[in-house]
Amino acid sequence: MNNSPLSDNPLLVPWTTPDGIPPFAQIRPEHFAPAYARAFADHDAEIAAITGRTDPPDFDNTIAALELSGRALTRVEHVFHLLVGAHSNEALLAVERGISPQIAGHWNRIRTNAALFRRIDALMRQADTLGLDAEQKRVLERYHTSFRRAGAALDEAAKKRLAEIIERLAALGTAFSQDVLADEQAFALPFSGESELAGVPEFMREAMKSDARQRGLEGHVVTLSRSSIEPFLQFARRRDLREKVFRAFITRGDNNGATDNKAIIAEIVALRAERARLLGYADFAQYRLDDAMAKTPAAVRSLLDTVWVRARNKELADRDALQALVQEEGGNFALAPWDWRYYADKLRKRLCDVDEAAVKPYLDLEAMIDAAFYTAQRLFGLRFTPRPDVPVWHPDVRVWEVRGGDGGEIGLFFGDYFARPSKQSGAWMTPLREQEKLAGDIRPLIVNVCNFAKAPDGEPTLLSFDEARTLFHEFGHALHGLLSAVTYPKISGTNVTTDFVELPSQLYEHWLEQPDMLRRFARHYRTGAPMPEDLLQRLLAARNFNAGFATVEYLASAYVDLGFHSIGTPGAIDSTAFENEALKNLGMPDEIVMRHRPPHFGHIFSGGGYAAAYYSYMWSEVLDADAFEAFEETGDIFDPATARRLRETIYAAGGARDPADAYKAFRGRLPSADALLRKRGLEAT
Repeated sequence: MNNSPLSDNPLLVPWTTPDGIPPFAQIRPEHFAPAYARAFADHDAEIAAITGRTDPPDFDNTIAALELSGRALTRVEHVFHLLVGAHSNEALLAVERGISPQIAGHWNRIRTNAALFRRIDALMRQADTLGLDAEQKRVLERYHTSFRRAGAALDEAAKKRLAEIIERLAALGTAFSQDVLADEQAFALPFSGESELAGVPEFMREAMKSDARQRGLEGHVVTLSRSSIEPFLQFARRRDLREKVFRAFITRGDNNGATDNKAIIAEIVALRAERARLLGYADFAQYRLDDAMAKTPAAVRSLLDTVWVRARNKELADRDALQALVQEEGGNFALAPWDWRYYADKLRKRLCDVDEAAVKPYLDLEAMIDAAFYTAQRLFGLRFTPRPDVPVWHPDVRVWEVRGGDGGEIGLFFGDYFARPSKQSGAWMTPLREQEKLAGDIRPLIVNVCNFAKAPDGEPTLLSFDEARTLFHEFGHALHGLLSAVTYPKISGTNVTTDFVELPSQLYEHWLEQPDMLRRFARHYRTGAPMPEDLLQRLLAARNFNAGFATVEYLASAYVDLGFHSIGTPGAIDSTAFENEALKNLGMPDEIVMRHRPPHFGHIFSGGGYAAAYYSYMWSEVLDADAFEAFEETGDIFDPATARRLRETIYAAGGARDPADAYKAFRGRLPSADALLRKRGLEAT
């Protein structure tokens, strides 16, 4: 540990960098432990000052004071979690292992503070007589709900046990994610000859060379990044190599060694169930959904069941078509999971006449970033200007200043697009600073992290259509943070229920798929020529090709997540047996595996942000499909009045309203699943 004075710690002194950006070049792993210790102590003192007041509680001396507390801790946490996810090293991971239970314990002590809850509860009971505006009432309600759900009203024995559970869950979630990262970092399958690369197109080969260089290797490698695995499975002719890569991918965290996560899963599931029981719920799913838009597990299962039947029927028909293709080519084997993408690509070429190798040259990363920015300009009047002067955590990271149509500053947007060994897999949005007005006009600093395979120096990075969709998805999350226009941090930006938070991101994907957008931005990276009209139309016509597969692999994950968390007393659960039994009961086709198998299902076990809530993507998809139809009904996908209403009620409003009320304010009603089924091409299945 660093023994230098705290005044030398860049996390504990004012930042004089442009726009108050963390001075990343000065921050080292050893700075975090003392910074956390100081921030915890400062926050404890602030809470003690609130609870030690002798005057009656009011909104300002309790709720607003809570909102103004813990600023130093929030600043440290934002930096730390960004680096651990996007540019980690063993020293940072060691800090994470030690600090995560302390963070969980600190917040639990605050949220179960009896004196603090008495003040909040007293305010809640007289909320209608305090003269609060709508936003203040919502903030008060969210504090009361979060403290109640944290166990603030429990007796001391129950609080003590709850604290033990929460700290243990934090340690387990950290161990889970680090095990998955270790497995991903440890795997790099090299290829030495043309026979092993047969079928792999040139753009994929260049990406494989880049992956090799990042790991100090020669030649070509496949890594366990999804952006590396999926195209290899799609193009590689060598069935034995596809199987080897696929098995490595689906057994992350499931290798019966030091990084095996099955025992961690069993303990997490049991502890979550115990936590729910302590709080008066039959199981964790009921606890989690009680404060979600869905409200009940029954409502979630109703949606999943509605889509599952149609998706499975579509997948089975596609499976038979793929098996026929195998036999047609002389293959004497049953279609296996590592074959699906390979033969689906062949079938797509035959039925839709779409070859991804022909599409990717028109989907240059730079053009897709421009397309995302253009959409934001047309919808919301935003302008993006590069800011090369801003400190970043890796040379690949880029920064843009965001301004509104009136020229006023909105915030800064950071794009960290490329895969590297120091980065966790997947794609996400995270804030470095959230918007608020309570402590001044605080502008947001919003980050998108992706894992696209970086092209060699001097060459453009080309995306698949799915990767371009991911870019738009995460930028939709970024806009949710950037456009936030509330007073209080508690309800700023993406601080909404999990099954509502995906609406702004999934809705934004729709603009990528519009013909006029592709005509404008899908241009050949060498010639600048637009995508040929016939190819564009074939690409759009093929959007729902393989929808059965994509929907089934997602739904299976959502069902298994909900199943794990619907057990009241799990005991010593065998996660593999549970997974197998759940999939058997669903009638899961043998040719598909879950999109996220439990041993690497970070959404629900790495901290649990989506625990009992992985269904949220589909719940939000019901909303986004219906919401985009609001634009289509006007005849203008950039209709100004609809865009203004969308900004005011969804993107700018954060958590200022109940999600159902927010959606009705935009659309005038709640949606049904019909728009979702139409979007996925499943309505007649």
